[in-house]
Amino acid sequence: MRADARRNYQRLLCEARAAFAEHGTDTSLEDVARRAGVGIGTLYRHFPTRHALLSAVFEDAVSDLLTRSHALLDAPQPCTALVEWLRAIITHAGEYRGLARALMSASRDDSSALARCSRPMREAGTRLLARAQEAGAVRRGVSIEDLMQLTNAIALAAEESPDDPELADRLLTLTLRGLKADSSTAAYRD
Repeated sequence: MRADARRNYQRLLCEARAAFAEHGTDTSLEDVARRAGVGIGTLYRHFPTRHALLSAVFEDAVSDLLTRSHALLDAPQPCTALVEWLRAIITHAGEYRGLARALMSASRDDSSALARCSRPMREAGTRLLARAQEAGAVRRGVSIEDLMQLTNAIALAAEESPDDPELADRLLTLTLRGLKADSSTAAYRD
């Protein structure tokens, strides 16, 4: 990439982060380009779709979440490690209005640029979930795909209820009670 193209790319990322934080992930891409001082064609040359831009913007956060998941693989309590990681995902998804919805829509679409973020997250989560299941703390039959959708749904619910800062934690706690291997929902086990 030429030096000017690299500068444009970085400015677009910087301005997209700011615009997404300020107005949500549905912000106008024309506005992002304008804020970066480039034309919309330049934005689309670097990021052909909104999901491609979202993926690039959130790569650092995803990298942090992946690093955290690797560190948690050695945690003495596998279920606690899984819960800590799920909470971190909810926190991340809640940082930008609209991100949880975008992640939910891309979760089953491997052709989406956001799959570049969600695929390694699913792989990392699968390892944490498997440890919790092997320890007998989480029921067999629970999948990481379901957990990722639930965490995004919790983040979305919290986004829609900004006057209730404890909502995400309450919903996650409620969800986790249903995941326990010894839960009273034994009749619903796979």
